[in-house]
Amino acid sequence: MQSHLVIGAELAHSRAMLETHELPVEAVRVPVKRLKTLDEARVQALAEDMLENGQTTPIRVRPDGDSYVLLEGLHRLAALKALGEEVVRAFVVRARLH
Repeated sequence: MQSHLVIGAELAHSRAMLETHELPVEAVRVPVKRLKTLDEARVQALAEDMLENGQTTPIRVRPDGDSYVLLEGLHRLAALKALGEEVVRAFVVRARLH
């Protein structure tokens, strides 16, 4: 029973660490390899959905100096750019040294 409480506490702590931040779209850098997987039809569909519902799921980034590197959410970021949005909601993940 004790181990379930510890695991539950760790899960709650990890979720609390993922705070949503509003970042400038231009501050998010997309790795070149990721750009090769961009599907324009998917971007268009997401952009249409975002017009009605806004950005419902934050992207995930990691800090890189004064900017951020995209980890998850390539199509969401591209859809926001297509819509001319200047701000993106993001989870900022900080790498832990093991």
